[in-house]
Amino acid sequence: QVQLVESGGGLVQAGGSLRLSCAGSGRPLTRYAMGWFRQAPGKEREFVAGISWAGGDTNYAESVKGRFFISRDNAKNILYLQMNSLKPEDTAVYYCASSVSFLIPPPSDFDSWGQGTQVTVSS
Repeated sequence: QVQLVESGGGLVQAGGSLRLSCAGSGRPLTRYAMGWFRQAPGKEREFVAGISWAGGDTNYAESVKGRFFISRDNAKNILYLQMNSLKPEDTAVYYCASSVSFLIPPPSDFDSWGQGTQVTVSS
């Protein structure tokens, strides 16, 4: 069993930045790929970014490429998402997720989720 707790969300003006954090416990998360997803009101949850177990491989949704950056500190068992140049359309609840794969799996293969943190970007 794995527990994931996100933090760092809030209200920010368009063009601003936020850094989300996800603290994990339970299953040794350092061994597995992790990711960030988001869900906007009335929309399905979507993949945002993924990172391999050692952090050497990352991938991003097209909508956030060049603005968002995923990283991890395996010594502290923490996952991060640095979000820059935020847009109103980035408004959503952001979730971190873990997998049982060393490499970044398809979005459907992430199997554990946190409770989410709200990010609101005002225009």
